[in-house]
Amino acid sequence: MKRILSPVLLCAATFGLFAQDSKEEIVKTGWNFGPLPVVGWDSDLGFQYGACVDIFNYGDGTNYPSYNYKMNVEASTYTGGSSLLRCYGDFKTLIPDGKLFFDCTYFNAKKFDFYGFNGYASPYMPGHLYPVPGEVLEDGATSAFYWMRRNQFRLVTSVQRRITGNLHWAAGLGYYNIQTGKVKINGYENQVTLYDLYRRFGLIRDNEANGGNVLQFKAGLIYDTRDHDSDPTRGLNIEATLVGAPDIIDRAGYSNLGFTFVGSHYVPVYKDRLTFAYRLGVQAKLAGEIPYYFINNLNTLFFRKVYTEGLGGNASVRGINRNGVVGNGMAWLNTEFRWRIVNFRFINQNFHIALNPFFDMGQVIQPYRLEEQKAAYTKYLEKYPEATPDKNPFYADKKESVHMTAGCGLKIVMNRNFVISVEMARALDNRDGQKLWNNIGFNYLF
Repeated sequence: MKRILSPVLLCAATFGLFAQDSKEEIVKTGWNFGPLPVVGWDSDLGFQYGACVDIFNYGDGTNYPSYNYKMNVEASTYTGGSSLLRCYGDFKTLIPDGKLFFDCTYFNAKKFDFYGFNGYASPYMPGHLYPVPGEVLEDGATSAFYWMRRNQFRLVTSVQRRITGNLHWAAGLGYYNIQTGKVKINGYENQVTLYDLYRRFGLIRDNEANGGNVLQFKAGLIYDTRDHDSDPTRGLNIEATLVGAPDIIDRAGYSNLGFTFVGSHYVPVYKDRLTFAYRLGVQAKLAGEIPYYFINNLNTLFFRKVYTEGLGGNASVRGINRNGVVGNGMAWLNTEFRWRIVNFRFINQNFHIALNPFFDMGQVIQPYRLEEQKAAYTKYLEKYPEATPDKNPFYADKKESVHMTAGCGLKIVMNRNFVISVEMARALDNRDGQKLWNNIGFNYLF
């Protein structure tokens, strides 16, 4: 979830609002370097600061606006307690008729969102304060009920080769080391969190409570007719991936097999100035068991966002609580119009500014430990008989249904590859969040 607002690019945006629409583009060649400060904001994480560098190679310009190579390095931190170290590369001409991608990332989150399992089946009680038995909370204490601690190291590589025409095969390997636990921040030690309750009453098991290792093997087919990768205006991109995760490292019994389908369609409405874009995603477990700390992972071969988790946040359904909708299987739909308002040239680069009003939705389609979730409250009452029925923290006695959001974004695009995104959205049901979600980051969602 990189966030960046460079003074140079802000000037470009201001200039573009008054510029004449330019039809001629500069064909970029050779290397382009973009060392920039990272200064931004995310509703889920807080204010972000740090530094990053984007490196593009366009070769002799034959493939422009596509690049030959792209690499990125970032180090940043958030006032909400998270930090990020990342290095990734996308090499489109290194392999004949194919491409190579790698990502190496470390996330450190002192306050990681955990809202339970199965969407609306979990009650949403914002501001809930529940003291540790025998402890007293200070007046004006802030709720940490939906927080936990999570650190993640991720190393992923994928390769793609053409079969024929627009059809490609792809394969990938991913390794994740995830460490989870109770929030350890001064001022919050005396609270019971939802993570604590899930641990005490068996929804999170002892052999997964502190995290673990996940090794993934991926194989898939990709059909791609897009006119561009980062900023498409027409075409299809369909990815179907089979993902196996044998538990050969921890040997805790969490081997699983899953399937992910993600299809995007870009429909030109008016030339290349107005495009209707939509994306349908379905992820399902086929066999085995997934540890609780990995059910929010959205499997993909090639990343567009730093975070590849959901549903919720800026990688899936924009506007609902981050990780607010998780289960063994999930489906989501993103729809938006992309209106290119103005094209202009600035600092010898090609720019355009676009608006993207959007409507998103998602739902759990395969529940995760639902029967255990329903039964947990009985155990809870046996241990805490003073609890009242309206404070069931595990199960809302509601069926899961579609979670919907609406919002709008502003994009500043340089050379059709470097995209700064500002987006705001609101959940249409208060159970998915009661505040305006906003995010400053990189790239279109899809």
